[in-house]
Amino acid sequence: MYVDHLTGQGVRVALIDSGVNPAHPHVGAIVTGVAISPSGENGVYLDYLGHGTAVAGAIREKAAAAELYIVKVFDRALTTSLDSLLRALDWCLARDVHVVNLSLGTVRPDGLRPALDRAASAGVIVVSPRSTGGVISVDLDWTCPRDAYRYDDGVFFASGYARPIPGVPPDRNLNGPSFAVANMTGFVARARQTCASVPAVLDLLIRHARPASHP
Repeated sequence: MYVDHLTGQGVRVALIDSGVNPAHPHVGAIVTGVAISPSGENGVYLDYLGHGTAVAGAIREKAAAAELYIVKVFDRALTTSLDSLLRALDWCLARDVHVVNLSLGTVRPDGLRPALDRAASAGVIVVSPRSTGGVISVDLDWTCPRDAYRYDDGVFFASGYARPIPGVPPDRNLNGPSFAVANMTGFVARARQTCASVPAVLDLLIRHARPASHP
């Protein structure tokens, strides 16, 4: 694949999730981060759930040199408010990130639409599940290898497995649509390294998509 030699160098990637464990070997350096909740904002973005850390690991695996920005909206459970999500997206836009990983769904996608539109107008690529409606819409394909993705009718498909942990079978590790999004974000960060515009990123990704059965 054309983007295989790229590392995401210079690409600012924000993760809106449960924070990260910055000491985890899969995470690496963090540029900055914030925790956003109904009670306000603070700089303590430690992950108590493991989800955001696993998402960061999947992205870092494919885009080792990307600059990670952490936005914690989940604390002790994978639930948050629409207001916190909107504030999280605005926080990302204020820091001129290039890519936002949104490995989550919402029962109020219409409420998120204005913020997603602002991101698109600013040239920010939001990678999210198909139901959320980001610039890059992702669905999972359990048969897709983790080093590949495919494209069909406006949707990208990627593996739903997280980055492997030695000694842990894939089906015992975290998995699901969140990690299809995270895996795709890694590919997006690679493409964004060499393409300055959103249309160019999309064109590159579509041209170099391949079937899940590709060797």
